[in-house]
Amino acid sequence: MENIKTNKSFYYGLAFVMFASFLWGVTGGLSGFLLDRGWNPLVIATFRGLVGLLFTLIWLVSRKKVNITINRRLILWSMFAGVGIAGNYVFYYLSIAETSVAIAATLMYTAPIFVFIISAMFNLERVTTFKLVSIVIVIIGIVLLTGSYKKDLADLNLFGILAGLLSGLSYAMFIFGLKNSSENGDQIIVLALAFLVQFLLVFTYADKQQIVQVVVEFKDIWWFILTGIAGAGLSFFFYVNGLKKINPGIASIVAMIEPVTASLFGVLVLGQFLSPVQLVGMAMILFIITFLCKHTLRNGE
Repeated sequence: MENIKTNKSFYYGLAFVMFASFLWGVTGGLSGFLLDRGWNPLVIATFRGLVGLLFTLIWLVSRKKVNITINRRLILWSMFAGVGIAGNYVFYYLSIAETSVAIAATLMYTAPIFVFIISAMFNLERVTTFKLVSIVIVIIGIVLLTGSYKKDLADLNLFGILAGLLSGLSYAMFIFGLKNSSENGDQIIVLALAFLVQFLLVFTYADKQQIVQVVVEFKDIWWFILTGIAGAGLSFFFYVNGLKKINPGIASIVAMIEPVTASLFGVLVLGQFLSPVQLVGMAMILFIITFLCKHTLRNGE
């Protein structure tokens, strides 16, 4: 009987993480739509962070029991996670604006590679031939996806590609920040602090005139709210609750649905196009990262 309950809990966790990843993929498409309508990436990131903060605060006060422990390490790592969220949002949107939803979403999912590189630099993870080969394959996949192999350096959108990779690096920062801060307090407190830092950081540099247009003139306000709910409100609620029921390694594998969802949204709704070679590059990146996550999980590394 207990085994049945355990399996049921596992599948609930799997479904929660999958739904969160699906929402993040849809968010990429919605963000592409707002960018096409002329909105600044920092403005989109501001409202996404604000909605995420409001959702987290509502979630916090609605819980019957919360560990309100606040200490220096929790605050510092939460701030680090908040900077990671800010960078992830902003660089992701910049990459979408300069390339496409599909390319930006896939480049962002190089995050596990950055996690490995950072872990190896600080001796937190063992370097193996398999992992080094995985990095090389991912780099080949990026070259195919971005089409850099057939373009002169002057014609290549280096900024869009760099922004996509930086969004992945920022995502890795968020992962490290969330992991270390959660060890010192409640995850909901951590998320609330991280979203507060993200909102303040992005709002400071966002186009205030466009923000006024959204708030006062209600221009595209429902699209901003929908993007925030999908990308920071409901998605984080389901993701955090899913992580309580399944291993983070499995969650990272399931999360690979996000770039696929974002890519399909870009192709079917926004009319963006991927060549067969680009699809091969995307498949290589997603396959090797999924395989790397499985390998890490299986070997307990």
